[in-house]
Amino acid sequence: MGSTGNGVSMLVLFGIVVSSMVVACAGNLYQDFDLTWGDNRAKIFNRGQLLSLSLDKVSGSGFQSKKEYLFGRIDMQLKLVAGNSAGTVTAYYLSSQGPTHDEIDFEFLGNVSGDPYILHTNVYTQGKGNREQQFYLWFDPTRNFHTYSIIWKPQHIIFLVDNIPIRVFKNAESVGVPFPKNQPMRIYSSLWNADDWATRGGLVKTDWSKAPFTAYYRNFKATEFSTNSFSDVSWQSNELDAYARRRLRWVQKYFMIYNYCSDLKRFPQGIPAECRRSRF
Repeated sequence: MGSTGNGVSMLVLFGIVVSSMVVACAGNLYQDFDLTWGDNRAKIFNRGQLLSLSLDKVSGSGFQSKKEYLFGRIDMQLKLVAGNSAGTVTAYYLSSQGPTHDEIDFEFLGNVSGDPYILHTNVYTQGKGNREQQFYLWFDPTRNFHTYSIIWKPQHIIFLVDNIPIRVFKNAESVGVPFPKNQPMRIYSSLWNADDWATRGGLVKTDWSKAPFTAYYRNFKATEFSTNSFSDVSWQSNELDAYARRRLRWVQKYFMIYNYCSDLKRFPQGIPAECRRSRF
């Protein structure tokens, strides 16, 4: 997506530029995030332009946003743990609190050197998840920064990687499926050891001789959507145009490695109701 022209066209494509929004551009990560755990393993540096999380045998680390959001677009650039990252998980997600919390997840499951990361996505509503889709990426996420985005509206949630949609979770309240639309959520991220399940189901353990493991973050941007604007006809229209829908199908055909909607063994009584809904 390298050129400026393409970047502008993608913004228009995803309907970002509307007068009823308030755009909050983060100039400084100090202003937007609190380092919440891991002592000095979480750091903000380069005058607030770069954040890192590290994991060693003693502890991982994490941060959270100072603000809560109710609908919006969240963009963050990440560069993941390089080399042998087996057993590690870098989680980047939106979540509310409590036993009936809502959550929108990106989780990056590490792997042995040379094997691809697995990008794990999930959506929780009222404390219940089990809506996993997993993908390989079409690039090495440890070599350069890439942008991971969530668009959250009352109609749908869209997961994007470098502005390419990889997953759409549509509001299916009409068939009895709860949708996250009432609980404001904070942004969280953490880097932690999950070698009991993260890599090949826990068969490959973390190699602590490679520690510390470090992930990097930059160029955070939050675009908050005014709830008053959702009555506007433009919000009801299909957010993805024909090109974006083709990109979505491309990712799901060639890079999706797990889809809960296709796991018939898991749902012997029939797939979840939202899986029977039409897609973009």
